[in-house]
Amino acid sequence: MSYHKGPLLTSPINLYLIWYGQWNPSAQSIIRDFLLSLSSPFLPSPSVPGWCRTVTYYTDQNNVNITSKLVLASEYFDTSYSQGNSLPRTTVESVIKAAITAFPNALPLDTQQGAYLILTSPDVQMEEFCRGVCGFHYFTSPSIVGATVPYAWIGHSGIQCPGMCAFPFASPPGNPGFQVLGSPNGDPATDGMVSALAHELGEMATDPYISGWYAGDDPAAPNEIGDLCEGIYGTGGGSGFIGNVYRSSDGVSYNVNGANGRKFMIQWIWDPVRQSCFGPNAIN
Repeated sequence: MSYHKGPLLTSPINLYLIWYGQWNPSAQSIIRDFLLSLSSPFLPSPSVPGWCRTVTYYTDQNNVNITSKLVLASEYFDTSYSQGNSLPRTTVESVIKAAITAFPNALPLDTQQGAYLILTSPDVQMEEFCRGVCGFHYFTSPSIVGATVPYAWIGHSGIQCPGMCAFPFASPPGNPGFQVLGSPNGDPATDGMVSALAHELGEMATDPYISGWYAGDDPAAPNEIGDLCEGIYGTGGGSGFIGNVYRSSDGVSYNVNGANGRKFMIQWIWDPVRQSCFGPNAIN
């Protein structure tokens, strides 16, 4: 893992959430509570902010740390599938463009502190979704959106590939005997989506323009802070084992506490201080 001298997200972040397609309100509530958890004080340990603390250990060339302040600033509902329901990756920018030019209730184009999250509903197909990715992040082109701002996309895998993107709450492909864990909020696909969202948020903060922190020499295929810890959720994780996580008496598995009494299970990320994958539920 090395730094490539580009800008990082060191200023407080305004998150702009775009719900693309038709969404179940209960799934939206789970995701909102996770985003609310990012900067919520006084949560019991281990917590979502404790997970975020590892992200803040990364610094830019001026030795300024990644921000710990993320706020859900506004939401937009693209219930009409403005770009259709089968999307090339490049179409994500058009989804953002539609959201910031809508009338009424458009999202602002926040060029100073904005980051845009595009979440697609279960019936939306995205290029490479379920074949290679559960989410990705990049940045917009001024020619399409009007400015360069970071964004992340995450898909809902419920009817397409829960075994890939809702792991470990669904059996992975080729391993039907895998002991599925109980999802913390009773919705395997959405709980899996939360982990993918955390993965992309951490990478977007540390490598927003593909010139920040990543491993390897190819910016077209960087190994970022989440990629290095794929599938690890607790101490001892790796080689197909998720690691030690909490398991409640009702069968729920989790590794962090969130806002409004929620529990989540989110993937660990690379810790630049420890030089290893780490999360707040680590066993010392």
